[in-house]
Amino acid sequence: MSRVEWGGQTTLVTGASAGIGAEFARQLTARGSDLVLVARRADRLDTLAAELTAASGVRVAVVPLDLGRPAAGQALAAEVDRRGIPVTSVVNCAGFGTHGPFAQEDADRLAEEIAVDVTALVDVSRAFIGRLQAAGTGVLVNVASMAAYAPSPNMAVYAAGKAFVLSFTEALWQESLASGLRVLALSPGATDTEFFDVLGNDAADGGRGRQAPRLVVTTALRALDRRNPPPSVAVGRLNQVVATGARLLSRRRAVLAMAALTGRAVVRTGPGSGAHA
Repeated sequence: MSRVEWGGQTTLVTGASAGIGAEFARQLTARGSDLVLVARRADRLDTLAAELTAASGVRVAVVPLDLGRPAAGQALAAEVDRRGIPVTSVVNCAGFGTHGPFAQEDADRLAEEIAVDVTALVDVSRAFIGRLQAAGTGVLVNVASMAAYAPSPNMAVYAAGKAFVLSFTEALWQESLASGLRVLALSPGATDTEFFDVLGNDAADGGRGRQAPRLVVTTALRALDRRNPPPSVAVGRLNQVVATGARLLSRRRAVLAMAALTGRAVVRTGPGSGAHA
């Protein structure tokens, strides 16, 4: 495959109002891509769009949308078609997590988590992948998580959802090889975003060891720049070792290891923030 010519792309980024999504927007405009920014918070999208337009002169469209609504991907595709925007790349960043014993979790909140982290990502991917494969020049990036590599007690739904994203995206990577579309599942570890900010404290990890959003996005773009891009990438050397090692553990050991890592963590944030851990 030849390198992505970002100057010829129009990239749709979900969860673009903050965190990893906003960082994707900044780095992609620096490379010359036009953008479609999607999230619930219209005011933040407008502010980011003005910043990016002033800095780079690219075209930036804003689509405020709650991705937790049914058929969000279809609604999004219909809106960009109505505006005549030729989307050639998609980056799915929107997502949120919950923490606590599954039996004590709020059922409505869990349904919302699945709707945003899984259902919307599939719906957006399905709504756009035909045109992305037809163009054959862009990318489809789905943000998973290091939590995707093992079942996570106290984050059961979040980790299962991210495992789905990882497996789903790697399958799309193979299905898209002949088209020229580059497909990548991106797995950051704990990242310095609103995923933790909503706690109002550093109860989860004291803020130590969190990755910068810039590193997360740079890792993704470097992977996509390769002549033969991989189907997935973990962010950071240690996480790459962990991802490989997790596949070698028995399921029992994997679950027990994740229980030790997540038992003290408290993780909550809202949908559409583009924040992951």
